[in-house]
This record gives sequence, C-alpha cells and structure tokens, in this order.
Amino acid sequence: MSRPYTPPVLLAPGLVLILVAVGGRFTLDRAGYPDLAWVDLRVAGLLAALAVLIVDIARRPAGPAFGAADRHEGWLVATVLFFVFQIASGLWAPPAARVGPQVLDLVLLAALVVAFYLYAVGDPATVVRTTFLLFFFTAIVFALAALFVNGPGEQGRYSAFGGGPNVFVRIEILGIISAVALFLFTRRILPLLVTPLFGLAAVLSGSRAGLLAGLAVGGVALLKLRRRLHPGAIAGALAFVAAAVAAVWAFAPPAFTDLFRERFVEQTVQERYLSDRTDIWAASWRLFVDHPVAGTGLDGFYGLIGVNQFVQYPHNYVLGVAAEGGLIGLGLLTAAVLLWTATVRGGGHRPQLTGTAVAAAVFVGLSSLFSGDYYDSRLAWLFAALAAAAAVVPVSVRVKEEVPR
Repeated sequence: MSRPYTPPVLLAPGLVLILVAVGGRFTLDRAGYPDLAWVDLRVAGLLAALAVLIVDIARRPAGPAFGAADRHEGWLVATVLFFVFQIASGLWAPPAARVGPQVLDLVLLAALVVAFYLYAVGDPATVVRTTFLLFFFTAIVFALAALFVNGPGEQGRYSAFGGGPNVFVRIEILGIISAVALFLFTRRILPLLVTPLFGLAAVLSGSRAGLLAGLAVGGVALLKLRRRLHPGAIAGALAFVAAAVAAVWAFAPPAFTDLFRERFVEQTVQERYLSDRTDIWAASWRLFVDHPVAGTGLDGFYGLIGVNQFVQYPHNYVLGVAAEGGLIGLGLLTAAVLLWTATVRGGGHRPQLTGTAVAAAVFVGLSSLFSGDYYDSRLAWLFAALAAAAAVVPVSVRVKEEVPR
C-alpha cells in the first residue's frame, strides 16, 4: 500500500534558517546604523522563517502515514532541556554576567535547532542536498569576499563580512565537506574542482584548530571509506591536490607565505604558542571544581574571570558548560549527544545523507572545543538536526492520488 502523496518542502524556510545561522549576530550598527544597534536581525529572520515553516508543515499529510510514529526524537527532547537549563542558570549567575544577551542567544539557538529539524523531517533527502548546495555557494562567496574585498586583518589573518577568522574557517571547511557531499550525491566532479579555493581560504584564516578539526574529520572519513576508494581515483585526487598546492605556492602574494610561516611554523612549531588557551581552560576547570553541581550560572566565566582579564568566554564548549552548568549541565549535554549518536548510528534510513551531515556536525563540534561561545556552536546543532532527520524518517515514494474522472 502506497503512502499518501507528500508534497516537496518549500525552499523558503530552509533558505531563511540557513541565512540566519550563517549570518551570526548581525545588528544594524554593523550595517552602518549605530542608532539602530538594538535591532537584532536574527530575531526578524527567525520569525520570518517560522512563518513560512508553519505554511510548509500545514501542507504535509498528518498521522502515522507520515512516519511520525516511527521517529526516535529523545535526543531533541534532551537538547531542548539542556538549553532550558542553561537559560535557567542565569538565575544564579554573578552580577557581572551578561545574562540578557546570553539568554537571547540560547533562545534563538534552541528555536533554530527545533525549527530546522521540523523542516528537515518534511523531506530529508531534498533538505540535505539543498543545505549542502547552499553551504557550497556560501563558502564560495565568503572565500571571494575574504580574498578580494575584506583582505587580511590586523594579524594578517583573513575573514569575511565582519566575522572572525575562526568562524570563517568553519564556513570554508564546510564548503569542502559540501563539495564532497555534492559529488557523492550527483557523481559530478565539478564541485570538487572548487575545493582548492576553500582550502586556500581556510589556510589564510590562520585558524590552526579549525584546520586540525577538518583534517581529523577527513582522516576518519577516508578510513571508513578506504575499501570503496579506487586506487586510480586516489592517485588522481592526490595529483590534483599537489598541483593546486604548487600553483598556490608559486603565484601566492608574499602576505600568504608570510602568514603561513609566522602562524603555522614559527608560532605553532617553534614557539608552541596556543593563544593563551591553556590558561583560559585551566581557569574554566577551576570554576567547575569550585561549583561542581550547578556551575557558576550563565556567563559565569565572564562574570568572575573574563571581566577582569578581558576574555569573553572559555574557548571550549564542554569546559564552558562544565564551568557554568556544573554536573547538571554536563549530564544534560552528554545525554543529548549520546541519544543523538544512537539515533544516527549506522545511518538509519539514509546512510549516505546521514553520514555527510554527521561529518559536518562533528567538524563544527570539534572546532567548538577550541574557540567560540555557545551561539557559535549553532552550525554543529543545525547539522546534527539534519543528520537525525535523515536517519529517522522512513523512505517513502511520493504517489499522487488519482483524481476521479
């Protein structure tokens, strides 16, 4: 017996949700209107996305025929409870903590994750492919803007559209993952030809942690696919990468070679400079030891340490949760991750689609262990929702109901 006809999802909800996620914190003062700095475009964008999402959901068939009864969504419940606890922890935060902005970030993050999951379950195959296509073109736009518009910053590191280098490198590595995903989906090699641009932009970001996370995810992916890879394809890929690296090195401006030598050779290898990360992480650990049960409260790291040392956040997602949420926060985060892992394990109904989304989520998650605050992890949660939707929604064939003559 065929399932009822399921209309394809609308493009608008996904387009707006991804735009909000990629755009980050964007207030009108960054667009040249300082008097309107209070206008947060994330709120307007998310409200618009929710409006069109409601229209999209209303078009779907209701009941068990849509597969709702078969979905395992405990990970989403645990994730929302985790966000709710983080918001509630603002009640015992220190006086200097920036509770208001942090609560807004977490509310928007929770809404973004839930909304994107509800959007993706409408048609996981289409949403996964569209998401990677949008991130592919986003990475191209960001790379070209960094190279030809924004240029290097004060430290010689590249970024685009007002975001930091550590955010920029995530977009570029996600561009590489998107190119690989599009190749797997379509078997067309054209997306792979753009990856040298993404690789160059990622290196120019100067983000060592982002590059390391990308290499780790890529290495694990190659290890899992080693039996499916043809020796000729591997040799061709290596030759292409070698030619691209040689061309970049030969024609790159002196600023590129200087950045590579200073950032990756002198600071990392010779001086072992880690941007004071070890001191920041040690301070976060001490806060957890001193407040082990419920932590210091939302933004407690800044309220107790960062406000005096000019450090905005712990630069490690897990340590930040430990310091500000204690064992309760860590327990909820662990439950969400474990339930999500069980959900996507094996790929579920769509192994290839699930696997590519998992790779993207894990990459951003690993990067969050070295930089960024809670809201900066949004792309990890977004791709986690995408992977879960692809894994749990049964594959159904769209069959239009016959119209009686």
